[in-house]
Parts: sequence; C-alpha cells; structure tokens
Amino acid sequence: MKIIPLSEGSFTIDHTKVFVPFDPQKDKLQERPKGSLLVEIQPFLIETSNDLLLLDAGLGFQQNGVLQLFNSISDAGYSPSDVTKVLMSHLHRDHAGGLTFKDSFGNSQISFPQADHYINSKEFDFVMQGGNASYEVGPLKIVQLFEKLHLLDNEGQIGETIFYKHSGGHSPFHQVFWVKEKNEVLFFGGDEAPQLQQLKTKFIAKYDSDGKRAMELRQQWWEESMQGGWKFLFYHDIQTPIFSH
Repeated sequence: MKIIPLSEGSFTIDHTKVFVPFDPQKDKLQERPKGSLLVEIQPFLIETSNDLLLLDAGLGFQQNGVLQLFNSISDAGYSPSDVTKVLMSHLHRDHAGGLTFKDSFGNSQISFPQADHYINSKEFDFVMQGGNASYEVGPLKIVQLFEKLHLLDNEGQIGETIFYKHSGGHSPFHQVFWVKEKNEVLFFGGDEAPQLQQLKTKFIAKYDSDGKRAMELRQQWWEESMQGGWKFLFYHDIQTPIFSH
C-alpha cells in the first residue's frame, strides 16, 4: 500500500478551540496562551489495490477558492475525484472541515462527491444536537443528506481490506480503522493515537471525553502493534506521521 500524508500545517490550540497557524522556524510556543498544544493537521491518502482512501479531511482551508486539501492531493499526483472512500474517525472541526467547501456562489458543496463516506451513526446524531464548540454543524448538514453517506455502528468490515471499531475515548463516538492488505496492516487511531509520544507515555489527556479509556486503548494498541507489525498513521504528529516497530 502507498501512504501519502497530506499536511495542512502546524497549529497551536488552547481552550478557545481555535487553531492558530504556527511556524516552528519562527514562532515560539511559550509566547502562545498558557496551555496551548502544538499539533500538525494531517489527513492521509492510502492507495490500495482497489481504492484510494482518505482518512479524515482536515480543517478545510481554501486558497484562492480551492481547498488546500485538493491542492495537496494534486501535488501527490492524484485528483480529488480519484478518492473512492472517505473514512472519518470523528467529526471535530479539525478532522471534518474538508468534507465540504464553499463554491464561488458561497454555497456548501460535498468535497468528494464520487466517494463513499463512512461515519459513526451515533457521532452524527451527537453532532446534530448542537451546543458543542468542537463541531461545526452547518456544513455537516450537507453531509447528512449525501447519498453516499454510510453510517457505521460498533465494529465491522468495509470491503475486503478495511476494518473499523467504535473506540469512544477522545469523543463519545470516536472510531478507529485498520487497513489490511497482503501482509501489511495500517492503523489509524484519529485523536486517540494522534502522536507517537502519546503511545509511549501513560497519561490521561484532559481534552479526551473519556481520558482513562483513551489511555488504556493507547496501551492496548501499542502492545498489539508489536505483535502484529502494525504501521501507525499519526494525524497530529509534526515529526513522525508514520511509524512501525
């Protein structure tokens, strides 16, 4: 399988939930508000024998009316229309912002209309209740009506190569994915396995909905990966987007 990280850049984020661009060459983290986290925003393209998968969709920044995500896909040698499946760990704005875009008339459009979209069903219900600053409900209403939306529950399999499971650590209805082909196993843990260092450190994160569960899942996945030879894909890791033992 071919893995292509699609970086949208580095950002700091604090209790305001606002992502502020950060240039590691120029900016100083200590000058940002106390408690700011430094993260990468990094969806992934995965080319398998039968699919071109997009794992999460980034913040949704546009440059001259074009999604930055589209430009990144094109720079990698693909067209956005080549994407066949969009797999979503959860719908926080830094993961779901690129699911839609505003056209030249200011109307929201599905970013990948040729692709089947896979989202946890209860996550969607939770978002549509409103009142949570981590979600941007308006654009997701367009996704809710999309004919190629597939709502998932608990755990299961998509085709021959994709496996998913409700994990519920970072957000109540967060889910994770394995992509398995031949002897290769890719694991995408979204915001429950966002950085390599977090898998190596036993801690409970304040920003997780169920921090204890997320910590325990990270420990479990780390041990299983050593046995199964998994390759991790880290959405928020500036230095190590891909890691295997």
